[in-house]
Amino acid sequence: MFKSRFDGLGGGHGRMRRGFADDHATLGEPGHGRGRGGRLGRLFAHGDLHLVVLHLIAERPRHGYELIKSIEAAVNGAYSPSPGTIYPALTLLEEQGFVDVGHSDGSKKLYTVTDAGRAYLNANRATVEAMLVRMAEVGASRAEVPAPVIRAMENLKLALRMRMERVPLTDEAARAIADALDRAVADIERT
Repeated sequence: MFKSRFDGLGGGHGRMRRGFADDHATLGEPGHGRGRGGRLGRLFAHGDLHLVVLHLIAERPRHGYELIKSIEAAVNGAYSPSPGTIYPALTLLEEQGFVDVGHSDGSKKLYTVTDAGRAYLNANRATVEAMLVRMAEVGASRAEVPAPVIRAMENLKLALRMRMERVPLTDEAARAIADALDRAVADIERT
């Protein structure tokens, strides 16, 4: 059913590779995404992730990894910011004087909000509230999908991403992947 509708998309390494990059961008930062025009759309506007990070730190002091997991949990796994996204945001917040950095558990950095950070959050309260609502909506929409289906979707995305990054696809390999996906679509439609 979908084969003819989407023929020509992803045939080879050009469009499909750009497709993955676009997929990530739609949720705001490199990491996990949902795709252009999908139900989720764009989670964060460019540069707004730091407000969510600051909000979470204002709730209570946190480590970088804990922030990643908190954001992922808030959207029910629909997005998980990478360390390459979170740690530069934390550095920016520190340089702006919005967070202080201490240490706990040995070398782990513990981030706490400063008075300047609280003032910045208050000045951007409407944006923060809108992002929290959006995150809750995304989390709720993700909760409607059974866990085994989410796991399988994530496995498929990872397998495709890893295969596309390995080496450029031959025409034969691209056809084989497309045929496997078409068979899966047909099986899903029959359920």
